[in-house]
Amino acid sequence: MKAPFLLLLLFLSAVLLTAPAAAQAPKKEKYNAYLFAYFTGNDKKEEAIRFALSNDGYHYVALNGNRPVVSSAAISETGGVRDPHILRGIDGKTFYMVATDMVSANGWSSNRAMVLLRSTNLVHWTSSVVNLQKKYPGQEALQRVWAPQTIYDAKVGKYLIYFSLKHGQDPDKIYYAYVNKDFTDLEGEPKQLFFSPTNGACIDGDIVTKGGKYYLFFKTEGQGAGIKIAVSDKLTEGYVLQDRYVQQTKDPVEGAGTFKLNNSDDYILMYDMYTTGKYQFTRTRDLQNFTVVDNEISMNFHPRHGTVMPITDQEAARLAARWLTPADVLQRAQNSSIRSLNTVADTVSRQVKLQVMPGTNLQSFDPKFVGFGLNVTPRGAQNFARGPVKYTVGQGRQQQTYTVSVAENHNPALRGYYADPAIMYAEKTGKFYLYPTSDGFTNWSGTYFKAFSSTDLVNWQDEGVILDLPKDVSWAKKSAWAPCILEQKTSTGYRYAYYFCAGAKIGVALSENPTGPFVDSGKPLLDQLPAGVKGGQQIDPAVFRDPQSGKLYLYWGNGYMAGAELNDDLVSLKPETVRILTPDATFREGAHVFYRNGKYYFMWSENDTRDPEYRVRYATSTSPLALLTVPANNLVVSQDPAAGIYGTGHNSTIQLPGRDEWYLVYHRFTYPEGITMGKAAGFHREVCLDKLEFNADGSIKPVQPTHAGIQPVKVK
Repeated sequence: MKAPFLLLLLFLSAVLLTAPAAAQAPKKEKYNAYLFAYFTGNDKKEEAIRFALSNDGYHYVALNGNRPVVSSAAISETGGVRDPHILRGIDGKTFYMVATDMVSANGWSSNRAMVLLRSTNLVHWTSSVVNLQKKYPGQEALQRVWAPQTIYDAKVGKYLIYFSLKHGQDPDKIYYAYVNKDFTDLEGEPKQLFFSPTNGACIDGDIVTKGGKYYLFFKTEGQGAGIKIAVSDKLTEGYVLQDRYVQQTKDPVEGAGTFKLNNSDDYILMYDMYTTGKYQFTRTRDLQNFTVVDNEISMNFHPRHGTVMPITDQEAARLAARWLTPADVLQRAQNSSIRSLNTVADTVSRQVKLQVMPGTNLQSFDPKFVGFGLNVTPRGAQNFARGPVKYTVGQGRQQQTYTVSVAENHNPALRGYYADPAIMYAEKTGKFYLYPTSDGFTNWSGTYFKAFSSTDLVNWQDEGVILDLPKDVSWAKKSAWAPCILEQKTSTGYRYAYYFCAGAKIGVALSENPTGPFVDSGKPLLDQLPAGVKGGQQIDPAVFRDPQSGKLYLYWGNGYMAGAELNDDLVSLKPETVRILTPDATFREGAHVFYRNGKYYFMWSENDTRDPEYRVRYATSTSPLALLTVPANNLVVSQDPAAGIYGTGHNSTIQLPGRDEWYLVYHRFTYPEGITMGKAAGFHREVCLDKLEFNADGSIKPVQPTHAGIQPVKVK
């Protein structure tokens, strides 16, 4: 009996060993990249699905030149789609996307439908529209259908779409319904998914599964606005609210999107800061505690409410071959020494110019280009000190060769968007400090101030936030603009008075250190127009210590320039000393005062900060509050179109201690993109330093704005 049994075992082994691969368990794909699906704005041409790629979840490059990858007109009822959510199917190779069918210009309660899309390659999509008002009876009061998302219900074996609905005067509520097997229509009546204990509005749901639980991120409205989480052991019921906001900003937010980082236990929670034109990324491991990682994020586009999905190298390569150009690859180098905002690409001459931070070793420098499947050669570190290097990007006949150069430039002085720079040398620390407006926020809507320190005026250290309006100031919460600072030596040490704009008023905060913490005085220092002034704003303070008398002065104004003597407490003015000092019709804002060789110099900015011809002029006087004399040739710095430099204004100056050596600190439009932004260039600015020189008679030589900037200085 043993022999036949052994023969049977051998036969079965042979069958198993020769079984076709299709009969074996599917191989689990490794995800090394990410696909970001998003839309870009409230204009109809912006309400369309766009894609971007990332190799690490932090650095993103738009596909198809940031143009739509799917035609909204072809897939929607309204002609516009928003809030795209993308999901990999349970089979690993089918993809599902859902979006709001809406054109915002028709009103926020104008849509009744969602769009369902399906693909097997991420490039070609089939679609259908589900109009809930037409599909279901009793929906006459339905006003809107917002932000659908898809998840697979393993217990039911079907895909489920959840979305928010608003009926009549009721608040928005999150509902769900299952989808048919073709992903073209909903099955059954929508049911409410989450029941708010306050019956407040809930929109923009995003469900994450972790540890056998379902975490529902959503936005509250009406009774406070922000992102909260509700948790349940079941997908379609039992959600219990964790009653706290998890966004890490005081700005309004919406569109929470969560994804797991490849090869990590961590997640990214991102959301749309829709009033500022920014997206915030936070990192979390437990879906409870979130750390902002904005400084590590880069994008060459401005997304609105989107979602990110991990993808394979092969999928990324397919998308790149379809929609990524060699210029896209070379513009998004990922070496941390590169000033990514200042990369210049010329697709006609096929040249890319990279700017790097001070001290970068150009003899052995790897830009770290990411091709997403497109070949990039040469690889590794190259010697850019000898000149430009030719790079070839692409596949087969689609290859292109670009000349890539790398230069160490010192302008802009700071990485990122900053404006209205005030500068100080602190005797206490022997360091220089920059105090700018935090820029890059739509319509100057920033709410915090930072400081930067340096020992040589070239290498700047970020000292972090020193004053946050929502947390530190009781009388204003918005429009953090144009600060300045004063160091005062006392019998017990040093104190620092930080003057700033908030809500178009001027305040003051005090500290014992140049980097804070600063404590606000509790009320505005200036919140009314001076007597006799009919219009303008109380903004742009400039503080000045007269080296002749030791007295302290403050200057301010937009549309007018006023000045007054400060009291010794640093937080109040002597009202009887207020003077209107407007030099001439060119004065707009940004007053700055310094003293040299017996003369008092008054600088100001002309034109609007959104104007390419925003520029600096000056006058002189015999005392801090005397009438000003305006020279015939009084232009200090202005645009240089040949160099691509525009909007040079709102300045301060710094004199090296003990030497007649001066530097002009100012802002300009971000280079090179600023001049293409229209009015938005006025809140996408960057800080620069150039040499300030004088003629023998004390007149100021016009400053040539540069990209090179200045060389490091030494304080003797």
